[in-house]
Parts: sequence; structure tokens; C-alpha cells
Amino acid sequence: MDTKRTVFPSQGLPYLLVAPQLIITIIFFIWPAGQAVKSSFEREDPFGLSTSFVGLLHYLRLFQEPDYLASVGRTALFALAVTLISMGLALVLAVAVNRLIRAGTAYSTMLLWPYAVSPVVAGILWWFIFNSSTGILPYMLEFFGVDWNHQLNGAHAMILIIVAASWKQISYNFLFFLAGLQSVPQSLNEAAAIDGAGPFKRFWTIVFPLLSPTTFFLMIVNLNYTMFDTFGVIDATTAGGPNQATNTLVYKVYTDGYIGLNLGSSSAQSVILMLFVILLTVIQFRYVERRVQY
Repeated sequence: MDTKRTVFPSQGLPYLLVAPQLIITIIFFIWPAGQAVKSSFEREDPFGLSTSFVGLLHYLRLFQEPDYLASVGRTALFALAVTLISMGLALVLAVAVNRLIRAGTAYSTMLLWPYAVSPVVAGILWWFIFNSSTGILPYMLEFFGVDWNHQLNGAHAMILIIVAASWKQISYNFLFFLAGLQSVPQSLNEAAAIDGAGPFKRFWTIVFPLLSPTTFFLMIVNLNYTMFDTFGVIDATTAGGPNQATNTLVYKVYTDGYIGLNLGSSSAQSVILMLFVILLTVIQFRYVERRVQY
């Protein structure tokens, strides 16, 4: 079958149409990224009046710094926990809503509302809920013998940011899982039910494999979310404390660069973080995508 090609009246029109997006990308991504790479090889004086080239000094020092190596482990734990919790709960909610015949739209709308909340507001909401003085959850945890105090206990602080970041991302994952579930042919489930397969077996052997493209996409999106977009959540809840227990890679870039004024080291950290995310994404496309069934 022949397909019609789009013909523009002017050769310059396609470039004109994509020019706004290209300009935004260059100004807000490519140029800052280039400046970060350049700054990672330089050292500024305390007044920012002169710079000197230091080569790979900042990178070498980072991998000899215990605090930075510890932040790598914290970030891995944080990213894994947020991805599993947000995607797992979103899938459960999507399956529950997909089974509804009535009021499905109303439930979907309500479940999508948290995604409209900014990360800072999400962090503040959960900070109030987990507040050791006035929060309702610490009061309830006292009945189980848990003395909750995320301002002093590093494990409690990590749980707090994991819960806040996961709650913020569940709505986004829910939207895609629900769309994926609604695209699964109902005839496949009906045929499996006739053959005697139970609800769990039907989901695990038929529905979930058909959701693999959606799951793979959300894994990549959630990875980028935990690495970059959780800064507001951490800053509003724990500010990297206590004793740097929640100082992840993206927050350490901020504390070393903006607060500590060590721009060279902060730039080197941002470059390593970007390369680390790119590497993980390539690994997912190289090995995980093999299990995806399109």
C-alpha cells in the first residue's frame, strides 16, 4: 500500500517548526551541560574572579571521598525502593480500577491528582504526617513500640523520603499501567478462564507479559525520576540529614556546589551522575529489553 508523503511548501518550514524546541533544548540542556563539563576540569578562586585548569583532579578526589561513595550506596537504595514501591502499588491500583465497570473514571481522576502536586509540596505534606511532635503516623507507631524521629534517626529519614517520593510517582505509573491494561484483548482472558486458569494465573501468564513494554518504559522513567526529580522532596523533608543519611547524589551536587561553593567538585558530580544514568539506561535497553514482548 502506498503511503502519502508530507510535502512542505518551503524547505525551510520544517526547520522553522522544530526551531522553538531546539532553542529550548540548547539553552536549558545542552549549554548548561557543556558548562558543567567545562567547570568540572577547572578550579575557581574563592571570589570567582579567576579559574585554573586542574584536569581530572575533581574526579579523582571524588572516588577517594568516603562521603561521596556512601552517597552512591544511598542513592542506589533510594532509587530501587522508590521504583519498586511506586510501580508495584501503581500496578495494583490500575488492576483494581480496570476491573471496575462503574465509577472507574472517578477513581482514575482521584488517583491522578497527586501527580499534579509539586515535589516540594509532596515533601512538606509527608513531613507533617511524619512529624514526631504533631504527626499522626508517629502517634500510631507508638502503639507498636516504634519511637519515630526522622530528625535523629537516619533509617527513619530514609523511609520518609522513600514514602514521599513513591507517593508522588504512583499517579504517573498508574496512568500508564491503566492504559496498558485497557489495551489487553479481553478475549485472551476469557479464553484462559474457559481453560480453567484462575485470576492470578491469567494475570501472571497473559496480562503481565503484555504489559512488558509499559513496564520497561516506566522502569527507565522512574530511574530518571529518582536520580534527578526527587531533589525537591529531599530538600523539603530532611535536607539531606540527619548526618547526611539522605544525602543522595543529586542533593550532594546542590550542597557541595551551592552551599559549599565548591563548583568544580559539584560539576564533576553532576557529570558523573549524568553518565551513570546514561549507563544504566543503556544496560536496560541492552539486556532488559530482551525480555520485553511487543
